[in-house]
Amino acid sequence: QVQLVESGGGLVQAGGSLRLSCAASGRTDRLDAMGWFRQAPGKERGLVARITWTLGYTYYADSVKGRFTISRDNAKNTLYLQMNSLKPEDTAVYYCAADTYGSNTYNYWGQGTQVTVSS
Repeated sequence: QVQLVESGGGLVQAGGSLRLSCAASGRTDRLDAMGWFRQAPGKERGLVARITWTLGYTYYADSVKGRFTISRDNAKNTLYLQMNSLKPEDTAVYYCAADTYGSNTYNYWGQGTQVTVSS
């Protein structure tokens, strides 16, 4: 089906930047949209940003608008999250997810990559 592998997480200072990547393989022709989620310790997992695969329509959570940019390279089957002006509140495990045509949900998930922002 679809396999997702995240990379790019790490430890950065507040105000710094990171670029997360998510490589998709398998039936990438079935991708409808992809999104980035994050989960901080003791918190529920929440949607950070979403992008439709074909036309690139985007959605951002209010907490990251103006700081994060979601993008994709269809030819490379890769999803990105450019994270600028990072805050300690952004510390979380970031997950890449994909929904395929007809799935009605995010039915494929990566293993996650840790982002830690120091104050």
